[in-house]
Amino acid sequence: MNVDKTTPRVARAMIKYLDIAGYEKVVVATDPDVNLHAIIAIHSTTRGPAAGGLRMRQYASFDDALRDVLRLSNAMSFKNAAANLPLGGGKSILIGDPLTDKTDGLFQSFGRIVEQLGGDYWVAEDMGIGPDDIALIARETKYVAGLPSGPFAGGDPSPVTAEGVLKGIRTALKYKTGAGAVEGRTISIQGLGHVGLSLCQKLVAGGAKVTFSDLDREALAKAEELTGNRCLAPDAIYEAPADVFAPCAIGATVNRQTIPVLRASVVAGAANNQLGTKEDADYLHELGLLYAPDFVINAGGIINVAAEILRIREASRWVENKLDELDATLDHIFLKARDGDHSPLHVAERLAAQRLLP
Repeated sequence: MNVDKTTPRVARAMIKYLDIAGYEKVVVATDPDVNLHAIIAIHSTTRGPAAGGLRMRQYASFDDALRDVLRLSNAMSFKNAAANLPLGGGKSILIGDPLTDKTDGLFQSFGRIVEQLGGDYWVAEDMGIGPDDIALIARETKYVAGLPSGPFAGGDPSPVTAEGVLKGIRTALKYKTGAGAVEGRTISIQGLGHVGLSLCQKLVAGGAKVTFSDLDREALAKAEELTGNRCLAPDAIYEAPADVFAPCAIGATVNRQTIPVLRASVVAGAANNQLGTKEDADYLHELGLLYAPDFVINAGGIINVAAEILRIREASRWVENKLDELDATLDHIFLKARDGDHSPLHVAERLAAQRLLP
C-alpha cells in the first residue's frame, strides 16, 4: 500500500490518497483542529455512486483501521449488488471513541471531505453513528443519507436492517427445520447496538426466546427489561443453546475458535464481515451449520438509505418491496447451496460478482 498523492490542505483537513489494488479510491484525512482521523474507501462505482455507512470506533493501530474499512467497503459492493441497488460500494471510519470524542466540528470537517469527493461517495449511519451525527455532516455536504428530517429523509436505518435480518432468520429456519416461525425458538444475539436491540424487540414480539450479550450496560438493561433474561458473559454467548446465533456486533467473531463451541444450528445476524476468513463458511457447512451470508441478510439498512439517495416517493412501500425481494434472493441462495452441497456464501458471492460486471 503506497501513498501516490498528497493534496494541499482542503477545508483545514490534510487529505492523502492511497493507491490500493482493487479499490477505486482510498482517502486518508486528518484535521488536527478537531482531532479528526478518517478513512474513506471507495471499492466500486460500477453500479452507481458508492454508498455505505460511517463507523466510529477506536482501533489499536492505523493498519487495523485501514484493514477494517477496506473489508467493509468491499462488502458494501457485494451488499448493494445482492440487494440489486443502483449503488456502488464504499465505507468510511472515524477513529475515536463515539462516547467521548464526538464534536460538531469533527462531523462538519468530515462533511467537507465527503463534499470534496463530488458525489463519488454517499455517507450514512453505521456503528457508533446516529441520525443527529449525520445531520451535522449534512451542514457541509449534500451527499448524505439517514437524515432525521427532510422531504426524503429515511432516519435511522437500523430498524429496517433488523427487519431484514428477522426475515432472513425465518427463511434460514425454514430451510434448516422446515418451519420458519420464530415463536418458541431461542435466538442468541451477540451485540445490542441499534440493530441488535431492534432485532431483540422484533423477536420478542414474535414469541421468540432471546439470550444476549454486550458490553454496554445501558443496552443490557433495556434487553433485560424487554426479555426478563439476564445477559450472558461475552464468551458464554457462543456456547448458549439456541436455534440461531445472531452476530450483531463487530466482525470476525465467527471463526475457527468460536465455531466448534457454537450450540446453534443457524448463524444469521446483522454484523458485517462475520467470518474470520472465507474458509470459515466451509467449516460451518462441514459441521452442518447453516450460514446466512452477512452481506445479503443485513442489507435492509442500505435499502432504506438507497430510498433517500434515489429520492424515492412512497419510500416505505418501495423499501418493503425491496426487503421481500432480498428475502427471495436469500431463499434462492439457500436452495442453490443445498443443491450443490456447499456453503451459501459461495452462491451469494457468485450472484453479487455477476451483478458487479461492467
